[in-house]
Amino acid sequence: MAEFLLKTKIKKNKIKWWSVASCGIHAEIGSPISANSKTALEEVGVAVTKFLPKQLTQQIIADSVLVVCMTQNQKQMLEECGNVVCVKDICGYDIPDPYGCDINVYRMTRDALDGACDKIIQDFILQYKD
Repeated sequence: MAEFLLKTKIKKNKIKWWSVASCGIHAEIGSPISANSKTALEEVGVAVTKFLPKQLTQQIIADSVLVVCMTQNQKQMLEECGNVVCVKDICGYDIPDPYGCDINVYRMTRDALDGACDKIIQDFILQYKD
């Protein structure tokens, strides 16, 4: 959900100097976006296109300007890799994975991600504008 939300906001803000991709620490390669994620995003007008889960690698981290983890625990797993922050560093709260929960938990997660994406754009992405 974070990837689709941030891409939508970047496009809306006419940001052309930043790209976004999501990766998982334990990604289920080949699995589609969950039905609840898709529903929660479409409810707020976010188009859900092809989704190809990717496993996070050291090379992806090295090639990235910024890696944003959803939780502080995820960040701790990756801290030695460099350029890694977590949503809690940016917004003051973690965003736990809603996997397996009901649609209302996905909606709450979407709304938390929405606020985090705004802060990421303001505090990081706009700082890199040429």
